[in-house]
Amino acid sequence: MNRSIKYSIFLYATAVLVTLFTLLPLVWIFLMSISSPHDLTKAPLEWIPSEFDFSRYGRLVDLDNGSGERFLSALRNSLMTAGGATFIALLVAVPAAYAFSRRNASMALLFAFLATIMMPPITYILPLYDIFSQFGMLNSTTTLIIVYSAMLLPFATWLMKSNIDVLPVEVEHAAFMEGASTLFTLRRVVLPLARPAIAATAILSFLVAWDEFFYALIFTNDLTAKTLSVAIADFSAGRVTDYGVVAAVGVLATLPPAFLAICFQKFIVSGLVAGSVKG
Repeated sequence: MNRSIKYSIFLYATAVLVTLFTLLPLVWIFLMSISSPHDLTKAPLEWIPSEFDFSRYGRLVDLDNGSGERFLSALRNSLMTAGGATFIALLVAVPAAYAFSRRNASMALLFAFLATIMMPPITYILPLYDIFSQFGMLNSTTTLIIVYSAMLLPFATWLMKSNIDVLPVEVEHAAFMEGASTLFTLRRVVLPLARPAIAATAILSFLVAWDEFFYALIFTNDLTAKTLSVAIADFSAGRVTDYGVVAAVGVLATLPPAFLAICFQKFIVSGLVAGSVKG
């Protein structure tokens, strides 16, 4: 067996192992969601349920059910906060990244932005809680959108800058020679070329906001603003926990980001790769 065949076998075997390592936890949580309470508490544990119970999913999407009301409210709040924060962060990050990349804005300012996300989240809790409390903004999705936007902005700016750096500057010079303004050039020239980078930044920012737990736990206390990450913890609270329901909520919570990632996977890959090569 020659070296190239051995190398191909090694690559495929590695890919299979990585795939199994990634998918097995998802398969297991799905099996938990359709297992009966008896199967989930049986010792020794059985990997294949004796009967398949999909009723938990029906309860979670039923507004007339307490579990369904909690889940759907949390889903709505997560979509609003993650989507709103991502939109605002990109709205500010794109022109900021263009300024750092093309207008020689101070890199010290960019590194100062990045330093803010290196700090533990608990550092900001007390001042933020005090400010939002004074303005009567606790337990509000607007508050989470503001916090998440500030959290995502440094990351989105850095990622967008690295991608704008590799775009051909000659196209912009040609637009300026034709009398185009900076805003027009950014909107009509740079943004179409940076579409993969924008999609990649949007997806990654959305995932960060979607999975955030700490701020959502501190700043919310009921269905008005609780997100899915906090709601999942609520489903596991109490003396008796239905782990199947917790697993079902986990499965459903992965669907929106997974759907977005599948739809925009081409843009995500090209956007991340483009920023790694310059020149």
